[in-house]
This record gives sequence, C-alpha cells and structure tokens, in this order.
Amino acid sequence: MISIGDIYNQDINFLFGSGASYGLLPTLQLQVQTGEGDCRYTLEDLATKFEREQDPRLIPLFMHYYASCIRPAEQLSLEQVAEEPGATVIKNYRTFLTTALEMVKRRKALDRRCNVFTTNYDGCFPLVADALIKEGNIDFVLNDGARGFTRRILQARNFGSYLCQSGVFGRFQTSIPQINLVHLHGSVYWSKLGSTIQVGYDLSRREGLLDREAMALLRPFSSALNDPASTLADVPYIEFSDAALRAFWSEYERIPIVNPTKWKFHETVYEEHYYQMLRLLSYELEKPNAVLITFGFSFADEHIFNLVMRSLSNPGLQVFVCCYSKSGHAAMEEKFKGHRNVKCLMLQEGVMDFTAFNEQVLAWPEAVALVPNAPATPTAPPVADADFGDLV
Repeated sequence: MISIGDIYNQDINFLFGSGASYGLLPTLQLQVQTGEGDCRYTLEDLATKFEREQDPRLIPLFMHYYASCIRPAEQLSLEQVAEEPGATVIKNYRTFLTTALEMVKRRKALDRRCNVFTTNYDGCFPLVADALIKEGNIDFVLNDGARGFTRRILQARNFGSYLCQSGVFGRFQTSIPQINLVHLHGSVYWSKLGSTIQVGYDLSRREGLLDREAMALLRPFSSALNDPASTLADVPYIEFSDAALRAFWSEYERIPIVNPTKWKFHETVYEEHYYQMLRLLSYELEKPNAVLITFGFSFADEHIFNLVMRSLSNPGLQVFVCCYSKSGHAAMEEKFKGHRNVKCLMLQEGVMDFTAFNEQVLAWPEAVALVPNAPATPTAPPVADADFGDLV
C-alpha cells in the first residue's frame, strides 16, 4: 500500500495509461496470434509490421483502430454509461479524483495542486470531474491547460497558474484544490486552429470518418483481429477503393492523437506540444520531493520511459509503478532494476485493476466515504515488500 500520509505533502504526479479505462473503452491489445507461443499482436506491433512491410492492410488496420477505439471515445457520455463494466470504470475515476483532491486539500494554503499525466485521449477525467463539480460537494479546479471563452486555446504555460480565494478584506489567501490534467498523447477534444490547439468538449456535431458501408466492409477484418483462434493469414484483405483509402487517411491524419506506429503526431503543432508536455513532466520529476505514481501504463512510449529513467538520478524522487499482474511486475522489475527509488507494486492474489488500485493501493477512507456507492477500503492489507514496506 502507498502511504498517503507520507506523500500527500510532496509534489505528487500521476501517470495513467489505457488500463484505467479498460472495460469502458478498448485497449490496443488484439487477439490475433503472432505464431510465437501464445503471444498476441498489439495494434502498435501489427501497425509497425504492416508499415515496414508495406502491407496493404495497414490503412484498414487504422480504420479498425478508429472504429473500435477513437470513435467510441468521441461519443462517450456519462449519461449513457449505465451497464457494467463501464459503470464501474466511471465509479473508479470518481473515487480516484476524490482521493487525489483529499490529498491536495491537506497541503499548505498556496500549494494545493497535483498533476495527472495521461496517455489516454478519452474524456473520462474531464467528464467525471465536471459531474463532481456540478454536484457541488467538492470545490476544485481541473486545469486542462486551456484558456479562453468562445475559443479555448491550449498553452503549456497555463499549467503553472492556479486559482486563489481571499477574504473580504484581503487578510488571508488560499488556493482552491487543483488537478492539472496533461494529455501526453493528445485528446479527442483537441482540434487544430491555425498554429494553436483548440479545446472543445462539445463533440455532438462531429461526424464519423466511416459510413455504414465502410463499417460493413470492415467487419470481417475486425472480427479476425478479435478472434483468439486467428492468425495473420486469417486477416482478410479488404476491397476498399484507392480513393476511399486516401480519403480516410487524409481525415485520419488530422486527428490530434499520437499515431501508434512510432508514437508520433502527424501535425507539427501537436508534436511541439507533445515535447512541451514531456519537458513539463521532466521538470516535475526533478523537484526535490517529487512522487510519481503510474497506473495502467506499460511504458511502451520510449520517450516517456527514457525521461523517467533519466529522472531517477534525482535522489528525492519516489516512483511507484502499479503492475496489473505478476508477469507485468516481472517485466517492470527488469526495466527498472538497479533503481532503489522505484517500487514496482502488485497484488499477491488477483490482478491490480482500477478497483483494486483504489481499494488497496491508494485508499484514503475519508475520500472513499465521499463517493456514492464507492467500495469500502478492505480490512485485509496486501502483502508487504521486505525492502520497501509496500506491495510486492
């Protein structure tokens, strides 16, 4: 377990990956076999392979990616998430945000902030935060880095600002609890506006890139990718016309998210912001009392992994890597071996999904109690690591 009492007054940073939204939105894991034991392709692996071999199935693969991952994120609405497992995912985001806010509320009056870096481009964080603000039980700010009224423009410098309250006669001043939300891999809510990035949360008028006919043509292709019994030879070649493929690719390249082949943006304006956000992450991890907690993140992005590795030279930095399974724990232990300021955490029994993360790793009873229908903190503590006193 991470002792919140030991870290709440430090410079806290979270890094979330696709594992946080698993159950509500798909991950990049495919089911098609690689032919090496029981290994399966990820979308990144297969896209890189198709690109390298100039396989004509590359663009249909991105059509599948768009239809199964990006479009559902664009259409996400909390009002429509009533069934499991999606409802539990939303509840877990609520629990986490409430816990994080309880942590920063206990900090000194003018430093009640923490940073949430995420490689997810979905709207779970802003949508759930908006719901909490509307309920009026918690006063806080979710800073997405954008400023403006009719047009909200994203700028890196905005993450350094915060909102203060003062008394009527100015005799005291205190900051409102704030979470900086930093999208490292882009967001479905971004769009290019000249040489800037515009942020807008109303996607109701945004049309999809694939019509019904295209979705019907794509269905056998997607079915093969999601079939555990299929191999690459079973993935069909789709009979899209060259014009249809070019038209899709032209529109796809405008989407403001990292392309999974080389973890790069197509647009320079997004690419520049990406590196600005990496610099921000690096700056935060260089602080004397920095804490980084990762969840649902595999460190597949080499830029982020190398940045964290360089930051480990900071003796004041503590890194907690939350591992989904024992095999994931072994892989992370190998990645970070030799660095004693990294603690790779896992559960002795079961897997560390978002619910387990909230209940057993970052649990604060006062915070959990504020979330309607939130699971109670378990009475049985997880097994402790002999070196670090945390999960093993």
